[in-house]
Amino acid sequence: MSDNKPLVLSAPHPRSIDLIFDDDHERRLFDRYEVLETEPDRIGDLDDATLGRVRYILGQPAIPEDLLDRLSALRCVFNVESNLLDNMPYDRLFARGIHVVTTGAVFAQPVAELGLAMALNLARGIVSADRAFREGREIWGGESNAAARTLSESDIGIIGFGDLGRALRRVLSGFRARIRVYDPWLPPSVLRDHDVAPASLDEVLELSETIFVVAAVTSENAELLDAAALARIPDGAGLVLLSRAGIVDFDALVSEVASGRIGAASDVFPEEPLPLSHPVRQVEGFIRSAHRAGALDSAFKKMGEMVLEDMALLDRDLPPQRCKRAERETVGRMRSRPVSIN
Repeated sequence: MSDNKPLVLSAPHPRSIDLIFDDDHERRLFDRYEVLETEPDRIGDLDDATLGRVRYILGQPAIPEDLLDRLSALRCVFNVESNLLDNMPYDRLFARGIHVVTTGAVFAQPVAELGLAMALNLARGIVSADRAFREGREIWGGESNAAARTLSESDIGIIGFGDLGRALRRVLSGFRARIRVYDPWLPPSVLRDHDVAPASLDEVLELSETIFVVAAVTSENAELLDAAALARIPDGAGLVLLSRAGIVDFDALVSEVASGRIGAASDVFPEEPLPLSHPVRQVEGFIRSAHRAGALDSAFKKMGEMVLEDMALLDRDLPPQRCKRAERETVGRMRSRPVSIN
């Protein structure tokens, strides 16, 4: 191996270099760096001399204490899976000045756009009306809108206000809605600066006609929306689940929708792929999407651009700016499961 270029260890499973870099940025990667591709579970098999030269890791492989000791030149772990996993000693990484960053922000806009489409579907019954039309049982005119409502000037709630919540706020801006946000990790002034109203969870649930659930799953909020919480949602409201299914008691959500009391849409599920026997497949009033909201090639390719720009900064002893940095106070609380299918 050449010692002339910084060494990048590439183990981005289930993603690949070809998926996250377009041709131009992939050429730049290989021009500027020596890239060693390996499987995440084979990193420990590399010799000490090689591991001692690794400056950057692409992916989020498990890094036990003894492996971290051998990665003496490591500067940054670029997590292109985007869910921070509890598989490395973050306290030691931070103590050594090693960054852990994610490229998950690339998914915010496309996920927000699909979330808007889901909310409009729930409000106007677009999917069910199309199905009825194709089956010759359509209802014409105003009679078909007995349960319809508009998003414009309505009450909307958002649970979680990270990159995705903020992207949702942007795509909702034209609807002149009253938007309340629950996010216990943010001070009220930050929410007000984004022109949303800080609110308690109860206020978001009880006062919203449409609720977007976009919070990451943490050690503190697993099944935050349990049966009792879901029961506080007003009759006829719609819930759109876009982050991870673990934040909701999914069986209770399916029951609420099956009863006809509320509608729901989800891009994420407790198991993925979902078993064919799962009851949610048969429930009317539930819009289903196979974890595809952010899985656009254009989004994947932005990852490579972000990674290269931040590597260039780190090469100059500057902090990364494009990717989102893991925070020492919260990284250990993350409980989202990694994806298995891109």
